[in-house]
Amino acid sequence: MRVFKFGGASVNSVERIKNLADILAQYKQEKILVVISAMGKMTNALEKVVTAFFNHKNEEALSLFNAIKEQHLGTAKELFSENYERCAQQLNDFFTEIEWLLHDKPIKSYDYYYDQIVCAGELFSTCIISHYLIEKKIINKWVDVRDIIRTDDNFRDASVDWDFTLARIKAEIIPLFNKFDIVITQGFIGATDENESTTLGREGSDYTAAVFANMLDAETQTIWKDVESVMNADPKQFPEAISIPELNYKEVIEMAYYGAQVIHPKTIKPLQNKNIPLYVKSFINPTLPGTIIHNQIVRSLPSIIVLKENQVMIEANSKDFSFIGEQHIGHLYHLFEQLHLKPNLTQNGAISFVGVFDDIKEKIDKLASTASENLDVHIEKGLSLLTIRHYTNDLFKKLTEKKNIILKQQTQETIQVLMR
Repeated sequence: MRVFKFGGASVNSVERIKNLADILAQYKQEKILVVISAMGKMTNALEKVVTAFFNHKNEEALSLFNAIKEQHLGTAKELFSENYERCAQQLNDFFTEIEWLLHDKPIKSYDYYYDQIVCAGELFSTCIISHYLIEKKIINKWVDVRDIIRTDDNFRDASVDWDFTLARIKAEIIPLFNKFDIVITQGFIGATDENESTTLGREGSDYTAAVFANMLDAETQTIWKDVESVMNADPKQFPEAISIPELNYKEVIEMAYYGAQVIHPKTIKPLQNKNIPLYVKSFINPTLPGTIIHNQIVRSLPSIIVLKENQVMIEANSKDFSFIGEQHIGHLYHLFEQLHLKPNLTQNGAISFVGVFDDIKEKIDKLASTASENLDVHIEKGLSLLTIRHYTNDLFKKLTEKKNIILKQQTQETIQVLMR
């Protein structure tokens, strides 16, 4: 049993969908559960529908949604020579659900409507792909993941009910593999016990795949991406970035913590619990080996570089030169939690606390305003935060040359500097 996850970039065109079918055709007679995201940029398009609807602009919301409908129907028409009508019929059932909602008036929270509408992207993409695979003689069973993954009602960042979900997988998913080699389902979404759609937060599709891998006791999980492997740096920032053939779970979690766009830690935990290897492979060139992530010791890793731009430093000082103690710091961390702000670096002295954040204007303004009720607050924007794991002095000097370092933290393995 394998679990595959295909992200939005891998299904964002007719050619990419055909490519997905070619990849699956290489795994004949293997049991594979396939988790698929919404087509590339579709989540953003559906978010605009939510915003218009929530602002009581129903006609605008319906118009935006109509463009989404036409895009999916157009993709289906290009793909199919035989199965278009069957696919269109299933798509139209999904379209109708959303359109009924868009004719109403919002009476619940934005996050509630976000989940009811945005979840449609994954339903649309998997519907098209499942029907296309059948046309290409790749037999599969389409499953609505909302019938399987039960969550709480924390809309936009729902938590999975593991016991209920495991029972559903045992009752509904495992028996399907007696008849089908491939089961197709959606990432990112689930449902409450009242059958309301939910989404699982950041990197939700990777996490969905990990939940299935854990509960199916999968042999491996593979995430198919548009890069050849996990790299030691973002190749857009560092063209000399190199592939990393092998990592362990701990290193990936550390990389993610410091801001590397790799695998979210919540995806790693279900795999680590069952010691399931995770492969990161290229859907553009599936013959490349990619990266394997496992629970073994990995030696001689290259330096791993994470550069975060558009950082803001907030310095909070006690007003009367008294020690900035637990009460003040506890209050600040409570504000971070309220505002869903994660500090990328913190440092405190006798009378001051420094936090470095991504520059999300509304949240930073709110944080500074509230904190200034008890503390003197100073803000500096337009900064860069450089993190190097497994650093060398030569590399550090090269990357910080001609930069003004205003904050530095260092351990045996990791060095971080905030720079102007």
